[in-house]
Order: sequence, then structure tokens, then C-alpha cells
Amino acid sequence: MVKLIEEGKYQLLETKKQTRILILNNGKKLKTFAWVNVVNIGEILVSSFKEHETDTILSLGKYQLWEVTGNEPNLVDLIHLELGVGQGKRQGYLLPLGLPDEKDKRNRIIPTKELVKSSKAK
Repeated sequence: MVKLIEEGKYQLLETKKQTRILILNNGKKLKTFAWVNVVNIGEILVSSFKEHETDTILSLGKYQLWEVTGNEPNLVDLIHLELGVGQGKRQGYLLPLGLPDEKDKRNRIIPTKELVKSSKAK
């Protein structure tokens, strides 16, 4: 089963110290995450509750957050984040523990070629 959890607009920014900042805006709530690479772990999202002085806009667009369960063909049973990257293209990410929140402030984010939106269209 594939369920759309939320969707909205996103911004991917970079600070002067080269920390990526992901901002998700679903129209109701703004969620901000530092996106960092941790040696021997990989990339993680960290909940952030402060203003960040950004230096560069890396990407803007629409996002969708999906929950995949029940052995869907060609999709891992996890939370999937898809970011629109332009010209109808999307980049998929797996979030094994979902987005960080007040309880779990850090969670892994894993790039993937799997796209829920494309799989649903078939």
C-alpha cells in the first residue's frame, strides 16, 4: 500500500559553512533540517529550530512524503521523500525512521532511484 503522508514546497539551501538546510513547507507548518554527512554513518537530517544564514540556494520545488507498506513491487517498505528537481524530474530518498521530530532529532536519509510517483503511474 502506498499512502501520501504530506506534500508541499521545499527549499534546499547552503550556509556559508557549507551545511545544507532542507526546509519543508506543507502550507500549515514549516519544518527545517540540517542535512549533514556523518563519517561511518552517512547522510542524516537533524531537526533545526533556529534561523540559518544561507549563502546559496541549491534547489527549490515541490516535495512529497510517502509511506510504503505491504510489499509494493519495486519499492522498499519505508518512508520515501521525493524532491522535484526540475523539468519533471524527481530525486527519491529513503527515510528508514521517517523525518526527524521532537523525539528523534536525527534520522538517516538515503538517496535512491526508487520513485513512488513513477511506480504509482504504472
